[in-house]
Amino acid sequence: MTHTVLHIDASARDNGSVSRTLSSQLVDSLRPAQVIRRDLKDGLPFLSEDWVSGTFTPVAERSDAQNAILSQSDILVAEVQAADTIVIGTPIYNFSVPAVLKAWIDQIARAGVTFRYTENGPEGLLSGKSVIVAVASGGVKIGTDYDFATPYLKFALGFLGITDVRFVDQDSLEELGLQAA
Repeated sequence: MTHTVLHIDASARDNGSVSRTLSSQLVDSLRPAQVIRRDLKDGLPFLSEDWVSGTFTPVAERSDAQNAILSQSDILVAEVQAADTIVIGTPIYNFSVPAVLKAWIDQIARAGVTFRYTENGPEGLLSGKSVIVAVASGGVKIGTDYDFATPYLKFALGFLGITDVRFVDQDSLEELGLQAA
């Protein structure tokens, strides 16, 4: 069975990024058969009225403009669906995730595609995947009152059906048998 890893980096920094270094080390340690690479440093579009209306329009009835505006979202969703494991490298900026990582979550959170509404409430459709989030911060420790990033990611990914979510920082690499760079 082929093991596919989706490797996402959310740091705005190319050079000197601790989260990029950590996420790369994690991906290398997994020795995946295939890696899908998604670097968010150049940004993603934020949701718009046209995007929202397009997601609630049946596929067969969408206009060319709606299909165009959803094309990036479709690609991002397909990457997540193809992955067995997702490794996210993210810094904590101002107590939370970078805006571009929030935009990525907005782009993949699609009713009827990655979650659905049932009579018992929402149900995630991305179960069976695991996520390892490599977190870097210049002063906010994971799990403290100042950390809004990890609870948000755990909730958002769980809403989509991904409940195996682990967070690591530079200090916890040894637990995974890796050395910090």
